[in-house]
Amino acid sequence: MDVVSWPAEFVERYRRAGYWRGRPLGDLLRDGAREHPDATALLCGDLLWSYAELDERSDRLAAGLAELGIRAGDRVVVQLPNVPEMLPLLFALFRLGALPVLGLPAYRSSEAVHLCLSTDAVAYVIPDTDPDTGFDYRRLAEEVRAKAPSLRHVLVAGEPGAHTPLHEIDAAPRPWPAPRASDPALLLVSGGTTGLPKLIPRTHDDYFYNLRASAEVCGLDENSVYLAVLPMGHNFPLACPGVLGVLHVGGAVALCPSPSPEVAFAAIERFKATVTAVVPPLAALWSQAVQWNTADISSLDLLQVGGARLSPDTARLIGPALGCELQQVFGMAEGLLSYTRRGDDGETVATTQGLPLCPDDEIRIVDEADRDVPPGAVGSLITRGPYTLRGYYRAPTHNLRAFTPDGFYRTGDLVRLTPEGRLVVEGREKDLVNRGGDKVSADELQNHLRAHPAVLDAAVVPVPDPYLGERTCACLLLREGYDDVPDMAAFLHDRGLAAYKIPDVVRICHSFPLTSVGKVDKRELARSVAPDPGATAADLRAR
Repeated sequence: MDVVSWPAEFVERYRRAGYWRGRPLGDLLRDGAREHPDATALLCGDLLWSYAELDERSDRLAAGLAELGIRAGDRVVVQLPNVPEMLPLLFALFRLGALPVLGLPAYRSSEAVHLCLSTDAVAYVIPDTDPDTGFDYRRLAEEVRAKAPSLRHVLVAGEPGAHTPLHEIDAAPRPWPAPRASDPALLLVSGGTTGLPKLIPRTHDDYFYNLRASAEVCGLDENSVYLAVLPMGHNFPLACPGVLGVLHVGGAVALCPSPSPEVAFAAIERFKATVTAVVPPLAALWSQAVQWNTADISSLDLLQVGGARLSPDTARLIGPALGCELQQVFGMAEGLLSYTRRGDDGETVATTQGLPLCPDDEIRIVDEADRDVPPGAVGSLITRGPYTLRGYYRAPTHNLRAFTPDGFYRTGDLVRLTPEGRLVVEGREKDLVNRGGDKVSADELQNHLRAHPAVLDAAVVPVPDPYLGERTCACLLLREGYDDVPDMAAFLHDRGLAAYKIPDVVRICHSFPLTSVGKVDKRELARSVAPDPGATAADLRAR
């Protein structure tokens, strides 16, 4: 089975409660074009599109994609940065009933091929190049197309090279049968702890609720200007409440090509942005950069911080430094979201991850045997609700491990609840490095490292970092005859691995510590290889 649905009794419950309203996501923009056609929907550089213009572009693109043969149910891998073409493409696919598979700009051949193969994608949408690094996505597409036989089209936002220019996909609008709101609307990628990312099906019904309720919690309205600084392929800037949430309430989306303080602060000033979302390292950097940056960011009313743990000490500094309200956001592309609320006191915002989004978010904190832990104790978070998936896409075996028999999703997070019912995230079970919000699967990276002829075995662990939160440390056992490893970064780059997955630290070990059952004791390994606080770059090699 490709997609696991909610049981009938839950469907009825969520509809009766008004969470699911039976409307496809394409209606979100249609409503805006009808109710305030001349209001600003999208800002990017000198470009300004009204709701009516964005709606028409989406309709014309949908018709053009249909002429290419893209149909309801087809999968289209989308790997675009924050460019204007992203929004009409999403709405065009929503209206056709085709599923955007949202990859991230940092992905390279390993991840892109996986997304295309695992979904039988018929099209792949890319930019031409990365203006910062010069990386050529068109050459990447040639690699992907050679390995993914289902691909019929490569569409390029920019100079197309040998591929098809996205701007030429255009035809006269015509009506389409509306997709069922219970059908999947898009596929998001998981943070991934067991290799390459799993795919998360989000339905029109559940994702519409996700963005609508998030916009309400965050107090967005027609005067809101959401600055997208994180890539829109992430769930956080897409719908928590993100660009879709602000369009739902009639506000404006402003696109920012870089999250650096210099670029982002200038964009806040230019577009009078009122809300944006960042990961903790960026929040810390912004709170320092404001001391020397002269841009006027006084329009910023709300800064959302999520994607990784935010230390209380850093949280206490951010709001006063930036002159705005801080909101902690804990959640996952699989569903569950928890927000500190507007107006919460400073200590609540600094020390908790807030309250679940929905009254029908079912939260359990359990021990290794799935027994509820005592109130206030730390345990494993499991959850189910009206916007939390019931199964990964085309992953029946993995779903048996990832969900309880009664449908609770095992998040892998270690949490506790305060007496007021607020979540406090204490850590995670998953074998994953959270590198400043980018999730690096230890299992995937270990498999790549073991492919090196010098490597007998590999174990990947996090080591603390004051800026990123965690760095990726690759611990290696070498084969006999090897004293050192050649350039591991170049080796992994040649295997098509995204740059953020390449280890920050490489340590050569004589052996790995083991648990009582013979498994690598990664907690002990991480403690043993963690660099001293005063370590320099020269210390990053083996002890």
